[in-house]
Amino acid sequence: MTTPKRYLVTSALPYANGLKHVGHLAGAYIPADIYVRYLRARKRDVVFVCGSDEHGTAIPIQATREGTTPQAIIDKYHAAMKQDFEDLDMSFDIYHRTSDPLHHETAQEFFTYLNDRQELEVKETEQYFDESANTFLADRYIKGTCPNCGSDRAFGDQCENCGRTLSPDELINPVSTLSGKAPIKKKTSHWYLPLGKHEAFLREWILQDHKDDWRATVIGQCKSWIDGGLQSRAVTRDLDWGIKVPLKDAAGKVLYVWFDAPIGYISATKQWAIDHEKDWKPYWYDKDTQLVHFVGKDNIVFHCIIFPVMLKLHGNILPANVPANEFLNLEGDKMSTSRNWKLDMRDYINDFVKKENGGGQCVDMLRYYLTQIAPETKDSEFMWKGFQDAVNSELVSIFGNFVNRSWVLMHKLCGGKVPVFHHQLLDDNDQVLIKEIETSKVKIENLIEQYKFREALYEVIDLSRKGNQYMQKKEPWILAKNLNDHAQALIDNCLHVCLQLCANLAILINPFLPNTARTMTKMMKVVDKMLDWENAGKLKLLSVGYSLREPQLLFRKIEDAEITEQVEKLKANAQSPQTTQPMEAPTPQHSMISPEIQFDDFAKIDLRTGIITAAEKVEKADKLLQLEVDLGFEKRTIVSGIALHYSPETLVGRQVTVVANLAPRKMRGIISQGMILMAEDAAGKLHFINPENTIAPGSKVS
Repeated sequence: MTTPKRYLVTSALPYANGLKHVGHLAGAYIPADIYVRYLRARKRDVVFVCGSDEHGTAIPIQATREGTTPQAIIDKYHAAMKQDFEDLDMSFDIYHRTSDPLHHETAQEFFTYLNDRQELEVKETEQYFDESANTFLADRYIKGTCPNCGSDRAFGDQCENCGRTLSPDELINPVSTLSGKAPIKKKTSHWYLPLGKHEAFLREWILQDHKDDWRATVIGQCKSWIDGGLQSRAVTRDLDWGIKVPLKDAAGKVLYVWFDAPIGYISATKQWAIDHEKDWKPYWYDKDTQLVHFVGKDNIVFHCIIFPVMLKLHGNILPANVPANEFLNLEGDKMSTSRNWKLDMRDYINDFVKKENGGGQCVDMLRYYLTQIAPETKDSEFMWKGFQDAVNSELVSIFGNFVNRSWVLMHKLCGGKVPVFHHQLLDDNDQVLIKEIETSKVKIENLIEQYKFREALYEVIDLSRKGNQYMQKKEPWILAKNLNDHAQALIDNCLHVCLQLCANLAILINPFLPNTARTMTKMMKVVDKMLDWENAGKLKLLSVGYSLREPQLLFRKIEDAEITEQVEKLKANAQSPQTTQPMEAPTPQHSMISPEIQFDDFAKIDLRTGIITAAEKVEKADKLLQLEVDLGFEKRTIVSGIALHYSPETLVGRQVTVVANLAPRKMRGIISQGMILMAEDAAGKLHFINPENTIAPGSKVS
């Protein structure tokens, strides 16, 4: 395969409505940074762009929560996220923002280009309207029950529980988050991108051209969308906050955030080019440019289907790959901003990075663990104990230990200088390790080129593990006890190979742990140019007789007390959910009273007492439990969204009140034959509604 002339690498633009957690870091930012650092080490022409996504309903929602303006929100969180990324060594060439006039101009030009060529269509449709607030409701202002998983944490664009992309019409029992009332439908006109016209192109480009080089999860999600029938998607919306539609007959309308946000990659590239007196156009128009989007799985559809259609119509290049990651969970549960079950990047920076001298060690320790557990093919889990084990058992005890032992023994047994290698004493152990050094470069670069960063990092650590094994076999400290010329020559050979391996490890670890690589170059008294990828696999990186600095510990151990403190802090925060929640709409302190009904309507509901006889979690649905309920005259299967409040083992034998004549409904493939009555307190905790005393199952409640 020919090498591209240049690379443009993007990381998903984070919403400027709150701090981001380590799940975001593992999904779209560290993998991209590893890839870019590798490309730079190979002296490739690469531009790495990112920036804050500052439009969409999430911004005014957050402004309402914090009692301020949308502009104040984006200014606050743009600066905060930019600083967090800098503190964690993300090496963006530019971190831009979509509120910048250059982006507004770029997005409006993009819209005008498509509209002038009749690639967009105008349609009058009925959309949800809140009569109390006198406004059309953007997707994020509509909340309801997800038709896929049954969660009540679904919004008009996406379910927060299962991640499925939705439209407002798909929600069950939708309500306005502004008033808490059921919205009505009202006519409005918008511009649409007719995705259905491009189905043949997408099928060939994704399902044929990229079926072998894109991740299976990406192909699978795209196929599901295409097979389900591609619908026209609105590119404008009725909203005050956003980029104004550049047409005279479009007053009160802005560009939909999903349309303007990915164009932010282009405007960021333009700004980078202006800053560096470069030409931006080859990065978006020259087919010899390789465009790579790093995103989480909730962004696959936008970056693999919708944005590519926009790029194709606009005459731009298409992405060569979209190595999307799955989700990162935390300590046995999904990360949730609403429940405060999360680890913000800022929290880690404050608790670890800023407490260290320079903080580089702790930055690399987090980069290491998040890469080791990266959700490349399936959801993975951040565990504080796992973080401790990864640092102590691998970084400290394997990689750091090998480098430290090599330096200590070199100073003790070789006068602090790189010893000569006596070729006449070359043995099988030497040859095996030398071969490993020479072949590891190609093995690791092939894995990185395939976006298999977990495997690539494993190979680097494994190479240091083989160095430790080699040293154990050679035992230079034993040879030193009966020192003579022959013993010294064997010691020289061992430590010469070990030091050359250390130099190679610095090169190979650099894309993953840049602070570690820089520390190693200082210990070796070499310039950073030695970290160029072309030097990997060589056995003469350190000259014989060259004196090296004293050893410096590359990593520190993580103590048990630190882990205990973090776990307790996480649990304490979860018991006091924060009041400002970036992605979820505000919940009124008291829910609004539903529309008035007549007694005859209420009389139709058949409420019965029941006893739960069995309970188990529903697979791949964090909130759902499958219950078997004895109603006296029969047993029913009921699927209930209470898994976040009650564990299955605590429910067996509990008395409940059941809506017994509710029409059966399929949830996650299970037919639910009723509903359990629950009450929600101010803290969001669910409680059973029961008669005062236990009574026989099947008793009527009236």
